[in-house]
Amino acid sequence: MNWLLALPALLLMALVFGWPLLRYGWLSMHASSVLTGLEPVPNQGANWIRLLEDPRFWQDAVQTLRFGAVSVGLEIVLALAMALLLDQRWRGRGVVRALSLLPWALPTTMMALGWRWIFNTPYGPLEQFAQAAGVAPLNLLSNPDWTWFATVMADVWKTTPFITLLLLAGLQTIPDDLYSAFRLEGGKTRQAITAITLPLLTPYILISILFRTAQAAGVFDLIQVLTGGGPAGSTESIAQYAYLNAMRFLDFGYSATVMLAGFLLLSLVIFTAALLLQSSGLFRPLKS
Repeated sequence: MNWLLALPALLLMALVFGWPLLRYGWLSMHASSVLTGLEPVPNQGANWIRLLEDPRFWQDAVQTLRFGAVSVGLEIVLALAMALLLDQRWRGRGVVRALSLLPWALPTTMMALGWRWIFNTPYGPLEQFAQAAGVAPLNLLSNPDWTWFATVMADVWKTTPFITLLLLAGLQTIPDDLYSAFRLEGGKTRQAITAITLPLLTPYILISILFRTAQAAGVFDLIQVLTGGGPAGSTESIAQYAYLNAMRFLDFGYSATVMLAGFLLLSLVIFTAALLLQSSGLFRPLKS
């Protein structure tokens, strides 16, 4: 009977997540564009055939996965280091904790505009510093080889505090007695991190990866404001491509197909990553 207690939450999830997915699935099997007068017309899966043959979608999929993998990886490493530092007892820790959350609290659009000014050529502070140092213009927002890296930098700066907050909450749940007992047995600080901290922090790390991977796969506002998907589509994400098809080309059937394919691709990536982490033994305690 315990499952009855979870029934309201399950019904809410089915309403919030299940119904839109079903709607996307239904719409992906129909043509709905200016050619059909925006009325859904069954097209026997033509949208999916078009998707499989669409090089722009696969390019955006690779760029979205690369953006997510690099940004989430950097955020986890930086957030873990910051959480370990903020978990220590030192004067002014509370103030630093509060200030460290400011990047996460800023609206993404405002933050992206700030980074767009920082990366601006030739008037941005970064370019001014490069010129003062005698370095050639960086052109971070006009060079396809570097623009995606600029978006990663902005995303890492914005969302690392969020992961830090989650990991810091996990560190607060680890009893100090475990570390005291470990030191009494001759253990060192580095060994305590791998034998105690990481294994007990694993659920929080996995939750952080799950949240951030889902957010990174659906990135839209950051890239839309910072680069607009350019130059030459080098930073365009799946969400942006779906947006263009729906709002600019008024092809709602294909837009739904792109979004649903992105969701299925994200689910596959998360499921595969979870299996790899589970089988790797990366966070297992050290054997005595």
